[in-house]
Amino acid sequence: MCQRFSMAAELPEVQEHFQIGRVMGYYKNRFNISPTQPTPVVLQQDGERVLDEFRWGLVPYWGKDAVNADLRNVHQNPTYRRLISTQRCVIPCNGFYYWKKDGKKEYPVRVVLKNRGIFGVAGLYEIWRDTRGEPLRTCTLVMTEANPLIGEFENRMPAILSPEAMTRWLDEEVSDLDALDPILRPHAAEEMQAYPVTPLIDNDRYDSDECIREMDLELAWVKR
Repeated sequence: MCQRFSMAAELPEVQEHFQIGRVMGYYKNRFNISPTQPTPVVLQQDGERVLDEFRWGLVPYWGKDAVNADLRNVHQNPTYRRLISTQRCVIPCNGFYYWKKDGKKEYPVRVVLKNRGIFGVAGLYEIWRDTRGEPLRTCTLVMTEANPLIGEFENRMPAILSPEAMTRWLDEEVSDLDALDPILRPHAAEEMQAYPVTPLIDNDRYDSDECIREMDLELAWVKR
């Protein structure tokens, strides 16, 4: 499953791409987002798109922390079906990180759109209160089958949404999973590419633009 991603774009570009009406709180570039860290999230409220910040890793009242929601489980789990009915979001992104293996060595890669643009991933969210009564706002990426490119690293990938699919996913009038299922499909591999990046992306605290720079392959290899 996807364990790291980036959202490195200036706020005006994010607002334009996702047609944001309101920005709730402070936004900044994130080059290395890992589980349990905050991430930008797009919600639709009363017909208006809102950019907010949630913790990556769903912590619902009914189960364990879930960083990714596999579409196969979404179909089978009645609680996921409830979230799809009422608590859908879009998670802005512009690259996923994976590790490519070769024997005992491997190196990290960043998978991006060939145009290096930003895109939205289907997400679900939950808001509940902790023991102190403080609201905990969490989200998860919806996963679908991997395309051939990401299939080199794992068999599932985040469900990337086209602009039209994003509109449908956020539509507050739509609550039927079967109606949404057709838009949760693997993104075309020919529109994506992967390149080696610094092994420092494995450090949760490392969040620099160095994370998204292409690195010479010989420098990216590590033993794990």
